[in-house]
Amino acid sequence: MQPYRSTAPAGSELPVMIEPAQPGEPLLQAFSRLRGDIDALLPRIGGVLLRGFEVPSVEDFRRFAAAFGHPLLSYEFASTPRTAVSSGIYTSTEYPAHQHIPLHNEQAYTREWPMKIWFHCVTAAPQGGETPIADSRAIYRRMPDALRTRFEEGLLYVRNYGDFDVPWQDVFGTTNPRAVEAYCRRAGIRWQWKDDGGLRTEQHCQGTAVHPRTGEPVWFNQGHLFHVSNLPPEVRESLQELLPPEDLPRNVFYADGSAIEDAVFDQVRAVLAEETVIFPWHDGDVLMLDNMLAAHARTPFSGPRKVVVAMAESASDARAAGA
Repeated sequence: MQPYRSTAPAGSELPVMIEPAQPGEPLLQAFSRLRGDIDALLPRIGGVLLRGFEVPSVEDFRRFAAAFGHPLLSYEFASTPRTAVSSGIYTSTEYPAHQHIPLHNEQAYTREWPMKIWFHCVTAAPQGGETPIADSRAIYRRMPDALRTRFEEGLLYVRNYGDFDVPWQDVFGTTNPRAVEAYCRRAGIRWQWKDDGGLRTEQHCQGTAVHPRTGEPVWFNQGHLFHVSNLPPEVRESLQELLPPEDLPRNVFYADGSAIEDAVFDQVRAVLAEETVIFPWHDGDVLMLDNMLAAHARTPFSGPRKVVVAMAESASDARAAGA
């Protein structure tokens, strides 16, 4: 086992690379041998890269992820477009190839999230398409004290579904408004049906969190993705001319509902950039992350690229287990 990276901040061990005992070793066959090392490495480092193993099919990847003992999760209350490949397996975010997807922890804009996330590179893009990662503990430590203190009070996420964002039918996986309301009620989400049939939701969520197993504080939110400053300037300008602030597709506010200045997220993005680890994908790679300890992203790419994702172990399960 060894750390592997192309670029990384000083002192980073992300990700630890694990290679086969012999060339062509099937990943599923190696599971019992690897399980102990992975269980020890994830809470310490945050992520492992399994490289050089035989992964003949997406089904083999699914079985490997499921072998860790938690049912694979469905992608609920989505914020980005994805397609289900099979039970518990999804495409990575289906944004256009030229777009960069910033670092984030999966579903950190909600109160429930997966503790484990796996990425399987079926086809590596000939150019770009990496999945950068970063240590959420290091991000937390590097954030300016005043900013970190304010975010520890939480964030308020506001979403308007429809023409300018993912439709609510796709986000909630239903066309039944009553089912949406039931989900929101369970999740502590405030909702409002608009006269045009659109939906607005508001939810107060964490800005930072404490890992239920390690007890360490982590930077854990998607404020920089939801904030209006994440939009290209020309898109932001046109939307703000067209829509009142409360009807923007998505935005984020301080816990008390007050606006967050652009300069705050300039600082956040600078810290994320300083903690970014980038390595090239190889066909067949499997990357396993502790979703609270490691954030992930996607770089622009050209040519064919196929990366599929699995998630497991909800945070509520981890907390209930007293981990």
